[in-house]
Order: sequence, then structure tokens, then C-alpha cells
Amino acid sequence: MLRGVTSPVSGPLSGPLLSATGLGMIRGERVLFTGVGLSIAAGESLVLRGSNGAGKTTLLRILAGLTRPETGDVTRSGPHHWFAHREGLKPHETPRTHLGLWSRAWGSESDLDSVLSRMGLKRPADVPARYLSAGQRRRTALGRLLLEQRPIWMLDEPYTALDAEGRDLVLELIEDHLKGGGGVVAAIHGESGFVPTSEVVL
Repeated sequence: MLRGVTSPVSGPLSGPLLSATGLGMIRGERVLFTGVGLSIAAGESLVLRGSNGAGKTTLLRILAGLTRPETGDVTRSGPHHWFAHREGLKPHETPRTHLGLWSRAWGSESDLDSVLSRMGLKRPADVPARYLSAGQRRRTALGRLLLEQRPIWMLDEPYTALDAEGRDLVLELIEDHLKGGGGVVAAIHGESGFVPTSEVVL
């Protein structure tokens, strides 16, 4: 198995990978949610559901430590990958340069060509992002998940802009990560494509 391609979690982790109690958030004068609690252990997945504007992304950002809640606490037992709704690619970056920059920043030992191949980006690997399709840009961003082993994945609408083949690829990545002892929290609008261990509906 090529290191970094299936992102197995190194070593067993005891207790919850992620837990939260009493989370509440206010936007302006509107209460988005209150009293939210959740927990995932190794091999478990949780899906956040709700209509547009219900607070799924906000809750995910709180879990990732990017937004401070009005109330409540979050505990993470290890490092996490944050996958945002936007890809974060610069127009001049190719899939190879984008993933290469992150790989060097993290000190990753992953085989970059293997990651590009796993993500279906072997042919457009050296094409600037401005010329890539929305799905190819999405695949490039998702490739960051395979550069470094982190037990917790936090995914914001991971299927956006992907065709059926790309969606199946994401499902394979999630399945491999869970089998390797990782945990997944995903904000998803519509069908998740997998049976989550639990759900939070906002």
C-alpha cells in the first residue's frame, strides 16, 4: 500500500475522536442552534443536515476550531483535516503544484504521483486551475486529504461539482478512512451515499 493514498490512522485511539456538548450559535439576532451535542469514535461517521442557512457550515467550523461558539465546548483527540466548500486553488496553480505546496508545508512523505492518480488527475496534473473543470478543481482540493494521516475529517459538502464517478471516489475515500480507524463529520445536502453512524439535524 502506498503511504498517504488511503490515509490510514496510525495506531489505535481510545475514547471519542471528537465530542461536543451544549453548542449554541447566534447570527445577528437569530439563534442558529442551541444545545447541540455530538460524539464520534474511531470508525464512526456523522452527517450534519439542515436546510440552506440552517447553520451546517457554521457548526462544522466550530467543530474544526475556526469559529467560536456562543456556548458549549468541543474536544478533539487528534489532528483533523478541514475541507471547505471552496477549493482554495489559485488560477495559476496546477493540481501538481497545489498538492505539492501543501505536501511540503506539512512535511508529507506521501507519493504525489500516487495521490494524483488516485484522484483521477493524472492527465490534467499540469494544467492551471483556470482551465480545469469544476469537478477537477474539486478533486484537486480533496487530494489534500491523502497527503497526511489525520484521524478526523471534517467535510463541507464534499460532493459539490462532482459527477457520479467523482462522488463514488469520495465515498471510497471515506470508506477507507473509516476502515483505517478514522472518523468523519460531513455537512451534506441531499443523499450522503453512505450510512452514517449518527446524524445531527439543524
